[in-house]
Amino acid sequence: MNGTIKVAVAGASGRMGREVVKMVLDDPELRLAAAVDNSSNPIDAGMMAGMGPCGVMMSNSLEQALLETKPDVLVDFTTPKSVVGNTKLAIQYGVRPVIGTTGFTPADIVELDKLCQEAGIGGLIAPNFSIGAILMMKFAAQAAKYMPHVEIIEFHGDQKLDAPSGTSVKTAELIAANRRELRQGNPEEEETIEGSRGGYYNGFRIHSVRLPGVFAQQEVIFGGHGQTLKIRHDSYERAGYMPGVNLAVKKVMTYQGMVYGFEHFID
Repeated sequence: MNGTIKVAVAGASGRMGREVVKMVLDDPELRLAAAVDNSSNPIDAGMMAGMGPCGVMMSNSLEQALLETKPDVLVDFTTPKSVVGNTKLAIQYGVRPVIGTTGFTPADIVELDKLCQEAGIGGLIAPNFSIGAILMMKFAAQAAKYMPHVEIIEFHGDQKLDAPSGTSVKTAELIAANRRELRQGNPEEEETIEGSRGGYYNGFRIHSVRLPGVFAQQEVIFGGHGQTLKIRHDSYERAGYMPGVNLAVKKVMTYQGMVYGFEHFID
């Protein structure tokens, strides 16, 4: 990697987007090229993020921003409804997407990988940028080799759009890769209230809790004869994700193809 990396931020006026703008402005190896949000007024992006003026005005057109500013990387924290289109648009303009928004299907990821390969650029879709959360996933995947009975409980605020969370789905995928499908619980059990046993994935269950006052936590519980193992990660503020986003922006410059999961960026 040579020189300063030019970064565009989609969803820049959102809570995660503002943190990304701050992170970029604080790093001399990065330069904020554009800040985009469909609902934003034309305000300086630095002021919008609670910092001093930076000279980059908020834009409401991602395509126009990519065309005019020619960034190296697009960081997207928008919504599941718009993220696939944003990612394709970035690749079309040769901009490396770093995506923290959930809502991709496996078919979407295959298609986006093909588009990245054809464009000769790298990209990242990461359900979670927290280094602690990635370690939680890795530890859970290892534990599944020895304790195959497992359930996941994830906690988020009541305004979260998707359930289960992208982090819990990625955790489930890593666990499933290290254990054969094992249908847990009493084979004759019946739910007296539909859905009370949670969502079914590869023989185990994922439970989504949505409450005001909660930020983001996940607990993976393994059960065995006479023992349980609990692996838990708690996030308390959005700034905790920024070291991971910073690392992703820099490492994506060295990759080709769409990578699914931030764990691939951690040696």
